[in-house]
Amino acid sequence: MSRLSAIHRVTPDLIATATLGIDTSAPGFFDFTRDAARFLTEAGAGDGVLLAYLRHTSASLVIQENADPDVQTDLVTALDRLAPADAGWVHDAEGPDDMPAHIKAMVNGVSLHIPVIGGKLAVGTWQGLYLAEHRAQPHRREIVLQFIGSRR
Repeated sequence: MSRLSAIHRVTPDLIATATLGIDTSAPGFFDFTRDAARFLTEAGAGDGVLLAYLRHTSASLVIQENADPDVQTDLVTALDRLAPADAGWVHDAEGPDDMPAHIKAMVNGVSLHIPVIGGKLAVGTWQGLYLAEHRAQPHRREIVLQFIGSRR
């Protein structure tokens, strides 16, 4: 059996946008949940949606468990198994991890949308927002954050 909660309606009157820069050091997951929450606070967000868009093709954005770091370790391993660097890729203009990084980004995606209720991210207890870096070398990554909704 399923149940639908009461419907809460608001008229959007706020669009706020900022760019978040994240310096990565190696393949792995970089938590930006607190940065996104701070953006919502500073924007004066009420109810609406947070859009996150990554301006890169060799990293990705994911919502994933934030309690046990072993999950992130295993996810990196799984992605490496899916697209190993030594698979004989044709595209290797920036090194052997270049094409595998593009495949991993395609699988995960480069955008997220998260409901915002009362100015807070409506994520689950064990969920966090992560930039997944797929390249071996350090990079400066940019995420465009945009809130569309009501004012607090």
